[in-house]
Parts: sequence; structure tokens; C-alpha cells
Amino acid sequence: MIDRIVLNARIYTQSPTQPWAQALAIIGERIVAVGDNDAIGALASSQTVIDDVGGQLVIPGLTDAHLHLKSYARLLHSVNLVDVPTKVEALARIKARVDATPTGEWVSGIGWRKDAWGVGHDFPTAADLDAISTQHPIYLADRSGHAAWVNSLALRLGGITDSTPDPVGGQIQRGPDGKATGILFEDPAMNFVKNIMPKHTPSQIADWIADAQTLTLRMGLTGMHDFDNPDCMAALQILREQGHLHTRVVKQINVDWIEYAYQLGIRSGFGDDWIRFGGLKIFADGALGPQTALMLAPYENDPTNYGITVTDKEEIYALISKASANGLLSTVHAIGDKAVHDVLDVYEAVRQEEDQRGTPRQQLRHRIEHVQLIHPDDVGRLAALDVIASMQTIHATSDYQMADYFWGKRSEYGYATRKQLNAGAVLALGSDAPLDDINPLAGIYAAITRRRADGSPGPDGWYPEERLTLAEALQGYTTGPAYAAYMEDRLGRLTVGYLADMVVLDQDWFNNEPEAILETNVLGTMVGGRWRYREF
Repeated sequence: MIDRIVLNARIYTQSPTQPWAQALAIIGERIVAVGDNDAIGALASSQTVIDDVGGQLVIPGLTDAHLHLKSYARLLHSVNLVDVPTKVEALARIKARVDATPTGEWVSGIGWRKDAWGVGHDFPTAADLDAISTQHPIYLADRSGHAAWVNSLALRLGGITDSTPDPVGGQIQRGPDGKATGILFEDPAMNFVKNIMPKHTPSQIADWIADAQTLTLRMGLTGMHDFDNPDCMAALQILREQGHLHTRVVKQINVDWIEYAYQLGIRSGFGDDWIRFGGLKIFADGALGPQTALMLAPYENDPTNYGITVTDKEEIYALISKASANGLLSTVHAIGDKAVHDVLDVYEAVRQEEDQRGTPRQQLRHRIEHVQLIHPDDVGRLAALDVIASMQTIHATSDYQMADYFWGKRSEYGYATRKQLNAGAVLALGSDAPLDDINPLAGIYAAITRRRADGSPGPDGWYPEERLTLAEALQGYTTGPAYAAYMEDRLGRLTVGYLADMVVLDQDWFNNEPEAILETNVLGTMVGGRWRYREF
């Protein structure tokens, strides 16, 4: 018996044999028939639920291939500094949170970017925060997640003095007088403070994620690839047990916990269609915002700065080689062109080991996260090594002024999605939320226009040769992440045998200008054959 029929729709199936349809039928979580209104309508029984979508566009459910779910959910309950245009306004937001927080308790937030206050603007300082409070420890991650701005109390509680040596892979910023400024670069330095902050229970995190999920379903997100720590995994399981998990999640394993995965015998793809494991996550370098991305040549306007090596090449090789031998793919954060080059060298060596073991390339679907700047000689290497390009098109439009300032002409090879696609790499697109806008519609618009919502930097966009077509951008949010999750046989298309994950839109993107994407309202989001959000 057919459980549900979606009727009178303009369905973009992404099936090469039947790209468009009017209706589809569902039993349980799966699509069992796709066709025109008459053929599918004839399958209904008296118990079948009929959903008439009024001729609206229906697309496969969208997956964000790179985000930090706990961090995004936590942002809804902390100081939101994303897109704050001035330091004055940022300080006003921080003060408002301090005023509402009992004395002695931590104040945290995320999202500040000094370049948003003017390219080349100096970093903020502990003194800026001390003027607000010396009684509340304050910790504020920047938008890249690779720097933190803290007050003097937080420095003191973290054991950081002016003479504390820089940890390996991190840096404590110091002023001309040699004193710590209140800026910490990369996790090894940030962890001095992060590790003493109050821990949240999995139940608390589950509540935050439930709130966040309400928002993301309204945006059309039906899946996520998460890069946060194990407490996020625990929270997801709580939601699943409660019957409140309505989004499919692939969980990566950060390097600090990978040995536990080996002991448990976890391999990539273990899990089910709701929660499953991806692979090992490593940081090769930092980020563009704090100028810690690892470069082959120094930053423009800073000839002594080549960035920071978070994990050196030899250690990356040892980690990936061991993960591969244990049946786990690897996914490596690499933003600067040297970081990307080094990671590709490592993958080349590990692929040779896998070939010698007889491991098929498709068995371990390795990834590079971000690929924000690549050397021209390395462009084709991801495809040649069957390495997925996990990229964030929204970063190109967010970062273009900063990229031009710090990378100059090298930006021709920055955020180069078209170059990767033309070379034959699989694209898996995402947002890196909360470090950028989680809304997949914003990411799709950025992918096909290389412009911000306000139209900058102009009608053709930034390096317009990197623009994707609408069909390619949708694949980056559907079939690309499905492949990365080993779910390409049941996710990313609206065709027989596939999971009934879909989104109803009130704009026909295929018959309108790209600006229609930004004007779109999501009318309904179905995951597993059930409407998890509906406004029609």
C-alpha cells in the first residue's frame, strides 16, 4: 500500500534517465514510483496521504558537507559576532551579554573578523575586553575558528603569562613590548583557555541541537557532515533515542579520539542512514582570517609570514597511513597552497600503500576540507588521487577582499570550484557553519554567481570563471555529499529506491535569474518520507 503521494509538482529528480517528473509515491522512507500525475495518482488507496504542492519546484534534500553542529547550535545561546561590521558594535554585543551574566561566569561567543572592520585592521586586544569586565572570563572565537580573543582574566585562568612559550602548532600573540595581547592562534594555544571552560552535558547539547535543527529544516537541510567533538555525537544519539533527530548526520572523528575508534574497530561508513561515521579529521594548517594558513610564498604585505603548520607533513602521513590500514578514510583541513600541496603528497603515498594492499579507491573516500588556495601544478591532483574536494562556496564571497589583500594574484586559484570540477574531482559543498552562513540557499547562490547578496564585487562576480551552473551547485549539495557518505545508491536523487528526502521551494530556480534563489522560501522539507517542516 502506498503511504504518501507527492502530486502536482515540478520535481527535479537528478536522475539521468528521468530528470523531471510531476509526482512520486512513497512507502515508509523510500520512493517507490516516479512519473506524471495520472500514473502516480492511480496508485493511491483510501489510506494514502496525498500532498498537492501546487506546481512548486521540488528538489532533492540538501546536505551540508562541512559544518560544526554543536558550535552552530551553541552560537544560538552565546554572543553572535558574525557579520558585525565594527569593533564598537562587537564590544556593545559583548557588554550586553556580560551585563546579563552573573559575576564570575564565563562569557563566550564566536564570529568576529577583524577584516570585517576594515582590511588590514589590527587585531583586538584583551584590554578592549577588560574595559567591559574584569570579573567575567571572556572567550570569543573568530569566524575562522582558528583564533580566539580573550580578556586578561581568561589569560590568567588559562595559565598564560607573558613568558609562556608558544605551543607546537599554535601561537600566543605578543605586542612590541613582548606582552600577551589577548589573541591566541590555533587550537594548541587556544586550548590553554578552552580546556578550562565549563563543560556542557550531552543533554544540554542535545537541546541546543534540537533548536538548531528547527532552523536548518526551514532552510531545506536534510543532512550534515559534522566535524565537532564526541560530545556532539553523544547529543545526536540522545536526540535519536528521543525520536527527535530529523536530519541525517555523518560524524567525523577528530584526531584526539581516533585511537578509541581503532580500539572499537570502527570503519568508515559504520552506522545507519541517520547517524554514521566518516573518518579521521586532521588540521594541516590554520586559516586566512588570522593569516595562519600555510603558504608556499609569504602573505602579501607581510613578507615574513608563511602561516602556521598545525600538523607537520610527516605526522599527517603517519596518521593517514594508520587510519587507512584500519579502514578509515581521512579528511584534512588544508587552506593554504602549501598545506594543500603537502596533503596531496601524503595522499599520493597512502594511495600507493592501498594499491599494494588491493584496497579499491572507492573503499576509502579521502577528502580535503576547504582547498581554499591551490598551486596551479596541484589543481588536477585531487581528481587523479580520487580525493573529494570538500569546499565552501560561501567562503569565496565572504573572503574575496581579504584574499585579494593577503594573496594578491594567487587568488586566481582561490576557492576554485570550477577548476576542481573540470579536473574531474567530486565536489561536496558546505558552509563551515557557524564560521559562515549555514543556509544552503546562500551557498548555492554564491556558487553560481560568485557574488554577495548585495551584488558585490560586481555583476560578473569574483573570478567569474569559477562559477558553477545551477545543476552543478545542486549536485555539490546532494550527490557529492551522498558519495562522500557512501550513500550514493540511496541519497541525493528523487528516484525509485532512494530515500524520500526532498525540499519544496516557492521559486522556480530553473526559469528565473539567480537572485530568485535569495528570495526563495522553503515551503516544506521532507526527510525519510515525513514532512519535518511544512508551510503549504
